[in-house]
Formats: sequence, structure tokens, C-alpha cells
Amino acid sequence: MKDQELLIAEYRMLSTANVSDGLDRIGVNGAPHGIGPLWDACGKIVGPACTLKLVDVGETDESPVLGTLRAIKEGRTGDVLVIDHGGRMDVNSYGGVAGFTTRNHGLVGCVIDGVTRDIDEYKDLNLPVYGRGFIQQSIRNRCACAGYQIEVKLGAVSVHPGDLIIADENGICVVPSNRMEEVLHFSQLFKSIEDKIVEEVQNGADPVTAHENVRYDLMTKAGYESN
Repeated sequence: MKDQELLIAEYRMLSTANVSDGLDRIGVNGAPHGIGPLWDACGKIVGPACTLKLVDVGETDESPVLGTLRAIKEGRTGDVLVIDHGGRMDVNSYGGVAGFTTRNHGLVGCVIDGVTRDIDEYKDLNLPVYGRGFIQQSIRNRCACAGYQIEVKLGAVSVHPGDLIIADENGICVVPSNRMEEVLHFSQLFKSIEDKIVEEVQNGADPVTAHENVRYDLMTKAGYESN
């Protein structure tokens, strides 16, 4: 079994498109829809999930601000803060002070099923933040914390603490912590096949034939073997 740091380093060489293909190959739904980078130069994120669940005010008694800070404190260097706000679009889910604390505590980014504010501060911090959009309105007195380091969701995709998060300009992937090597193997395999197709077409091969030769349409099906 490979060391987790080595696995993460290898995942950094892949796009979420590659990883999504690997997830498809093992039949795991790990591709949330509609969550992406919140500015053009937002950096790539790769790291284990540190999770937080936010709910409507009154559902719990815990402050969303303090709950967020406690969640960040539970994280480890290299983790990614994952915030489940149920896709809520009318109120902030994360802010500049939390962003500073995230960076100061050694976490590498934040992924939100919801919206956020203080984009300028994240840019200054060089902290990648992904979400469904942005808003100016505060989280205070509008939300509550329902827990951290628990199972949460990004859209229809479950996220457990320690699952691997990959985020880039294509979107988000969630790789279950117990399937990381398996997904990496297929993701690397499919990337190498696509690289081979491009090289062959650059060298004058017919693009249809190049695709047919590797049985491209069948790549993510169980039992696939290239010709």
C-alpha cells in the first residue's frame, strides 16, 4: 500500500476529468455538480477532507462562526475544509476571518456546497476556495453549526473525513479514502491512453482509428482492456 502523501502527490498530476473517469470505472459517484472555482486564477486543491455541516438558524444552538473555527482546528496540515450548506444560495457560508484561520492552520483550501463572500481576502491569502457562487450577506444569525468531522454532502455526493478532495477548473471529485489507490490506478491508465491518442493524431494518425484502436468508448466499463 502506498503512503498517503505519495498518493496525494500522484493525484496532483491528474485533473478532475481524469479522476472522474477513474471513479466511473469503479462505479463510485464522486463528482458533485455545479461547484467550481470562484475566480479565474483560483488554485488547484488536493488533500483529505475536514468536514463541516451548516443548517438553518434554530436547528441547533451552536454558532456557525465558532463551529467553523472549531472545524478548522480539527483539521490537519494539508487538509481541505469541506462545508455542506445544502446548496443554500441566499446567505454566506464562509468568510475572510475563517479563510485566514484556514490558511494559518495549514489547510490548503475550502470547498463549499453554498456561496461565500470576501473573495478579495482569499485572493490575498492565496487560498483556493470553490463553491456555487458569492454573496455579500453575513452568516451571523442566519445559520447554525450542526457538526464537524462528520459525514456531509456536496450535492448528491457523500464526503467522509479523510476522503480525498480534488478541485480544479473542471470541478470537484471526492475519492473515498479506502479506494484511493484503485481510483488512482485507473485515472492514470485512462490519462495515458488519452495522451497516446493525442500523440498518434499529432503524428498523422486518423483520429477515428486512433480512438477505435484503444476502444475509447468502453474505457470506463468493468473489464476494459485496450487493444
